[in-house]
Amino acid sequence: MAGTPRTILRLEGLALFTIASVAFSYTGLSWWLYAALFLLPDVSFVAYGAGPRLGAMIYNILHTMIGPALLIGIGLFLASPLLLGLAAIWAAHIGFDRMLGYGLKYATGFSDTHLGRIGRDRAGA
Repeated sequence: MAGTPRTILRLEGLALFTIASVAFSYTGLSWWLYAALFLLPDVSFVAYGAGPRLGAMIYNILHTMIGPALLIGIGLFLASPLLLGLAAIWAAHIGFDRMLGYGLKYATGFSDTHLGRIGRDRAGA
């Protein structure tokens, strides 16, 4: 992944991070909660201890917008600032990762992502 598509995808990540962070501010929840939970989806790295296939699957489940979108829907239905805030933190984390070039993982290894190869031996990234 290089050139204009790479730039657009990273800007898209920045937009998601920014919008989700602003949305969090409207929940009235503590920024300490935001700080404490922001990196929580990265606990999924532990699943790589069981192998790259399971690691990629767990990582991808926690790094797609499906979970936050469902949580937003439930939060809106229940009028729950807590659920909306948790969804915003989760979405902000995903946007931040995308902004930095971290994409969804392939089962071939942690460095192989839908946004291109990451790490020291990346090509064109």
